Amino acid sequence: MAKAAYAVALKTLPEYTHRFSPRKFTQPQLFVCLVLKIFFKTDYRGMTALLQDWPELCETFAMTTVPHYTTLQKAAKRLLSSARTDHLLETTVATLCQDKTVALAALDSTGLETGHISRYFVQRKRATALETVENTLYRRFPKLAVVCDCFNHMILSLVTARGPSVDINQFCKTLKPAAEKVRIEHLLADAGYDSEANHQYAREVHHIKTTIPARIGRPTTQLPKTPYRREMKTDFDKDNYGQRWQVETVFSMIKRNQGEALRARSYWAQNREMMLKVLTHNIGIILLVKELFYRACLTPLFSPTPLIFLGWYYTRKFGK
Repeated sequence: MAKAAYAVALKTLPEYTHRFSPRKFTQPQLFVCLVLKIFFKTDYRGMTALLQDWPELCETFAMTTVPHYTTLQKAAKRLLSSARTDHLLETTVATLCQDKTVALAALDSTGLETGHISRYFVQRKRATALETVENTLYRRFPKLAVVCDCFNHMILSLVTARGPSVDINQFCKTLKPAAEKVRIEHLLADAGYDSEANHQYAREVHHIKTTIPARIGRPTTQLPKTPYRREMKTDFDKDNYGQRWQVETVFSMIKRNQGEALRARSYWAQNREMMLKVLTHNIGIILLVKELFYRACLTPLFSPTPLIFLGWYYTRKFGK
């Protein structure tokens, strides 16, 4: 994981931010430390202690001195800005999508926890003698919206916000960075993004076919008057829309592998942590795909497993 993160950072980040920098640590080295912090589900102090106890890990990305935990905290502010995160995300996407074409993508959003909260304190009885239950509700929570490749679960773009909020207004903002990185042929989204304006933006601006159920508004037996929403009622692509759950799989992978709770407390720090979770997820996908092909090549030829996998890959990728 450290080697893969270091390779991505070397392609994207400059070695130092300024010509008069102390030159004690490089930016790629600090970025690897941040990725490992998410990977090991720890904080800045824990990551520093881990590096001190594991010198072999430091050797994988040429780090000779362990940084102070405040150095990592300041590096997160500097390295995880929106512009740099987008460049790092573009590098991870280009590693697997070299032809810059995505046949099927999905867009959705999810909420994350703001801390490690015990479920007992979320829902508990008011008193032992009473049967009533007290429910504790949280009004605001971090929200992450992504566009992912349905084939390999690679995240193409992300938008961080605060929930609860409607999804319909975040469609264009989330799709635009992904459409600028790769050419998306077909985009799937749930009914929360149902809007004629969203269809027009994706189809007329970026030339992307969209499949979004036309369910917003009061239920009626009449067809929608706008052309794209009417098409969703008369000629809905049920076969491809069944793959929309792939984006739910992406959210499940992030929450299971990296945890669903954020350690950051401030709004901007939580946004940076969500960005770092997405980058860590993409780096893990790169390692997973390369490991699959590596194992397929080492499997004996009489085993059908690599042939089935490669045949399925080329069928989904090239349609033949």
